[in-house]
Amino acid sequence: MDGLLGIAAGIAVFTGVGAGIGIGIATGKAAEGISRQPEASGKIMSQTILGAALAEATAIYGFVIALIILFVKSA
Repeated sequence: MDGLLGIAAGIAVFTGVGAGIGIGIATGKAAEGISRQPEASGKIMSQTILGAALAEATAIYGFVIALIILFVKSA
């Protein structure tokens, strides 16, 4: 049973990969948008930061779930 819980924790942490890919794509598109319209850089950057924060939240949730899985099995 411990092996299955380890696999479950690994899958939960794997959400960080998706968040990293999403943030990278969003940042690349924001850089393209700023290069096309420099006067809109303020709006583009604020939306990019908000989107990155929301994407990073999913990675943090996955990490917290993995910790819960690992520590609850000990109890």
